[in-house]
Amino acid sequence: MNLKLGLLLTLILLLGFKSQAQDCNLSIRGKIIHLENNEPIDAAYVWVIEAEEGAISDQNGNFTIKNLCRGTYTLTIQYLGHKDVRDTVQLESNTFSKTYRLEDEAFELGGVEIHGHRDAVQTTTAVSALYGEKLMESRGENLGESLKRISGVSTFSTGNSISKPVIHGMHSNRIMIMNNGIRLEGQQWGAEHAPEIDPFLADEITVVKGAETVRYGPEAMGGVILVNPPPLPTKSTSKTSLNLVGGSNGRMGNINVVHIGGSERIKGLGYRIQGSAKRSGNVKSPGYFQENTGVSELNLSSSLGYSSSKLGAEAYYSLFNTELGILNDSHTGNLSDLENVIANGRPFADGEFSYDIVNPKQKVTHHLAKLKSHYHISGSWKLNFQYGFQLNHRQEFDKRRGSLNDKASLDLELYTNTIDLYVNHTHKNELSGTWGINFIQQANTNVPGTGVTPLIPNYDMVNTGLYAMEKYSKGPLEVEAGVRYDFRNVNTARYISEELRTSKLDYQNFSAFIGGLYHISPNLTFNTNVGSAWRPPNVNELFSEGLHHGAAAVEIGNPDMDSEKSLKWINEIQYDGKKTHLELTAYLNPIRNYIYLNPTGETYVSLRGTFNVYEYLQANAFFYGVDFAGSYELTDKISGYLKGSIVQAKNTDNKSYFPFIPSNRMDWGVSYDFAKVSDSRTNKLTLSNVLVAEQKREPDFDIAPPPPAYALFNISYQKQLNIGDDKLNLGLQVHNLLDTDYKDYMNRFRYFTYDMGRNILLKINYEF
Repeated sequence: MNLKLGLLLTLILLLGFKSQAQDCNLSIRGKIIHLENNEPIDAAYVWVIEAEEGAISDQNGNFTIKNLCRGTYTLTIQYLGHKDVRDTVQLESNTFSKTYRLEDEAFELGGVEIHGHRDAVQTTTAVSALYGEKLMESRGENLGESLKRISGVSTFSTGNSISKPVIHGMHSNRIMIMNNGIRLEGQQWGAEHAPEIDPFLADEITVVKGAETVRYGPEAMGGVILVNPPPLPTKSTSKTSLNLVGGSNGRMGNINVVHIGGSERIKGLGYRIQGSAKRSGNVKSPGYFQENTGVSELNLSSSLGYSSSKLGAEAYYSLFNTELGILNDSHTGNLSDLENVIANGRPFADGEFSYDIVNPKQKVTHHLAKLKSHYHISGSWKLNFQYGFQLNHRQEFDKRRGSLNDKASLDLELYTNTIDLYVNHTHKNELSGTWGINFIQQANTNVPGTGVTPLIPNYDMVNTGLYAMEKYSKGPLEVEAGVRYDFRNVNTARYISEELRTSKLDYQNFSAFIGGLYHISPNLTFNTNVGSAWRPPNVNELFSEGLHHGAAAVEIGNPDMDSEKSLKWINEIQYDGKKTHLELTAYLNPIRNYIYLNPTGETYVSLRGTFNVYEYLQANAFFYGVDFAGSYELTDKISGYLKGSIVQAKNTDNKSYFPFIPSNRMDWGVSYDFAKVSDSRTNKLTLSNVLVAEQKREPDFDIAPPPPAYALFNISYQKQLNIGDDKLNLGLQVHNLLDTDYKDYMNRFRYFTYDMGRNILLKINYEF
């Protein structure tokens, strides 16, 4: 009897333990973000009091605490400079999920530095960023070349000194560039008009790959590039950074100085001053110099800001000033010369090195000023106001006779005023959003005295946009949607053969998006976004009529163009493991009334030379493609990476392909880390290889066949040293290590020359 009773009690205890074990595989998952701007909080401390278990939030703000039983738990969340959160969680089944928003403690904690406000990138579409070590590697390069480090981003270039970023096959007026929160407005319609921005002013450059017209306006249908300087300090501090870059090809020298400081007397007051200068001469292709390809650049920026728990204000100014030469051989004297240089594939003369910049050339000066303020109406609502002013002065000089040689053939002044008024609401529950109005006014003027009929007319443009976006966040899930309405009015005028020609144009359209992001696990994230977008035709696409000097081509517009309209669906999956990072992006983008510049096969002969003729055409298009990127740590010392992109763009009207679409490309590399495991300082050697396929998806006609595929090898070494409290970063890079002859399909001067040969770069950064 006692034996039976003992067996029965043992069975009951075992069943109880089994039942309890079944109930102890539950989890608490969450996301921790700033109440101020929804930016994820990295390294917040989460503690479950009853279970005596904890976790640290990752760079996306996510955390998971596993192996919990059914019951009631008290959750505490702590992050330096923020108010603690204490929450009671009733854990019943599966996984409990919640988003926690932490509130700044402002200046209540003495000695804690609360940085000035900078809005986070809030989107469920694919986003990639260049910062830290990768940004340090790119110093001395222009914006387009820097961003080629991101998969899905390439360049559309005119020679070696002018390049524009290309995102998923789109560039120029379809890509919006934001300079410290202000949309950059220059003459970005030109293929040889590089962005008027100094990458040295940034401590982070972010690429948003989806259609972002709701958030930023019509010119963002292909994506957005956010160039953000470091946030201003709000306490007494002083930091200076010096960058020196030297390059063997073109004998380039580049210097940049940044000083950031905060007031000791006035809490919350900070400032930043930055300036850079660059000089380079004729670049060298394997075996010869490209004559008249020098660059001279002088840039500066400054900012003054105040930030408190209730109020923030910032004044910002930047100046970009450049003079750059246009390859001499792109401007030929007669038709036979043009045909011969295209057939030869390179200049007939080997040239020589010189720093001189002569005609043909460009001179560009761009001023940008910003005033921004925000006020916290309550703990959940924030009112924002931003005003921006820009003056862009572009001059293009051609080879002309006598005193006319000193006069610009194209002389444009563009004035832009922008006003943004919007409110953010962020609540401690799952909802947040932005509602706003955006106003843009532009006046573009051809400066008299060029002696040439203007390529584009004078014009005035006014655009008003109303938009609203809402976001729902609950633990691993984020869902957002938005809608926008834009109205644009354009008036143009110019004289042709003493006849005044004017036009009045109105455009309007709705755009919308919906997207979601889900953290499948702490390491695996999936996001999807569908966005409609539109873009009215630019003035150059409508009314170009004549020689475009910087492009060495005649361009003809079409005044009957309609607005482009697209629907882009983009999906991305990311895995971040201890040793592995994987990222895969796929997209579909049908576009109605896609506008493109197409070679006609005709030539134009004038006293200034012989030039190819291009015309703006319109057709229905279908863009689609894949980006991929990955890295893996084979050992503590050896790691490797692989990235690439495939872009296809079909003309669905006649089943052909569009010109100037990037060919398939891949970039891989292997690194060896000389540093000890306990040493966080960089000490790394990297060998990399860039593979670019021949563009076989070519249009029916081109001036010359696409260049063959090519492979480039590069090598780099980076080392960081500590000198007391100061940091010294040293870099040595060799681009095109084997001095390979190659032409890139996306270079408009591939008809006349090969690309740059070997280039040895020495980069020094000193922070003190």
